[in-house]
Amino acid sequence: MMHNHRRRLFTPARAIVLFAALIGGAQALAEEAILVQSTTSTQNSGLYDHILPQFTAKTGIQVNVVAVGTGQAIKNAQNGDGDVLLVHAKSAEEKFVEEGYGVARFDVMYNDFVIVGPDADPAGLSNTEDAAAALAELAASGSVFASRGDNSGTHKKELALWQASGVDPANASGGWYRETGSGMGATLNTAVGMGAYSLTDRATWINFKNKGDYRILVEGDPRLFNQYGIILVDPARHPNVKVDAGQAFIDWVLGPEGQAAIASYQVDGQQLFYPNYEGPWPPK
Repeated sequence: MMHNHRRRLFTPARAIVLFAALIGGAQALAEEAILVQSTTSTQNSGLYDHILPQFTAKTGIQVNVVAVGTGQAIKNAQNGDGDVLLVHAKSAEEKFVEEGYGVARFDVMYNDFVIVGPDADPAGLSNTEDAAAALAELAASGSVFASRGDNSGTHKKELALWQASGVDPANASGGWYRETGSGMGATLNTAVGMGAYSLTDRATWINFKNKGDYRILVEGDPRLFNQYGIILVDPARHPNVKVDAGQAFIDWVLGPEGQAAIASYQVDGQQLFYPNYEGPWPPK
């Protein structure tokens, strides 16, 4: 009797409910939204506006981006705020993984940094391709330099260049060395407003609308190379991480479609980022 009762529980209507639940489970991933901790340089460049709709159209997964300096983005991800980290400070990214906050780090794309300043170039920087030598000349001239001062990837690169130049700009803080504590676009606005030189990633510079009489003065130094990496936040540390949807985004960005989407992004006929993932696919 009990056996028959159990069999009767599985009615055609019940079968339809179970089937709907299975279909719903398959659709759940497509309806998910992930949070990517990333940088003001990628956001200011317009890259995400170009590539994210393509990913969402393919997968149904929405991507919300928090755009801050790399240092803050890493800190946010360490606190479990985010599913994926996409930033540009390789040593800090590797440390993030080594300390158990991220699953694995992959190269995703690169561009470069440039030093910009007024067309008149009072410090005479346009005569050198050596970025550290250019900063030494700038310091000697007492010309104003606007630094992000925010522990971003750009700021970390700038500090490494100052160290190579033999100049400690902290001694001139508030004098010719001005720290904005702002993102890249805001720092460029400040620089133009005060006639200061600044270091910027090329993508933000190309997309920057308030150039005035400013131009690129120093470029081409190998030390100005700017690599971006992508990391899934480790669910072993933060169980709230949306692993499947986050990994789907990483797989797409590193796969043929995502890399092509990155390469196809141009402003004024100029390519802003160069995809360079060379590992196995899907990534391991």
